[in-house]
Amino acid sequence: MALKRINKELNDIRQDPPPYCSAGPVGEDLFHWQATITGPLESPYKEGVFFLDINFPTEYPFKPPKVTFITKIYHPNINSNGSISLDILSSQWSPALTISKVLLSIRFFLTDPNPDDPLVPEIAHIYKTDRTHYEAIVREWTRKYAKQGLFGYKNRDDNVNSGI
Repeated sequence: MALKRINKELNDIRQDPPPYCSAGPVGEDLFHWQATITGPLESPYKEGVFFLDINFPTEYPFKPPKVTFITKIYHPNINSNGSISLDILSSQWSPALTISKVLLSIRFFLTDPNPDDPLVPEIAHIYKTDRTHYEAIVREWTRKYAKQGLFGYKNRDDNVNSGI
């Protein structure tokens, strides 16, 4: 069941990719994908290219994929390990959701965080009390970690890796 659904989603993404996102398998493993999301234009994340790791469970689509940021990002709901606190990736998961919808939701989540249920309370505090300072830090981290280079990108560990 999982493999059939993953193949269908892969074909759908190849034929009609979600705006500002891309995704596909890492090598031959259909249960392990890498994705990219570009930062929303009217946000401090603009001009950033964010890489994500997607691992599908064998119970997919009845259990959500595990999605983590590879690219270091400053956000109250994304921690230093790249874990994302987003309800559709846990308690609000539905088999009707697809990876395309998940990626678009994560992109939207960049500019509409939930600071009242943060993974990183310090960032949430800055977001709630000094938005100008928060956005300046986001812009700096985006410039430092999420600028797509000609031959690669910077990841969470600040190492340069080959791009997709």
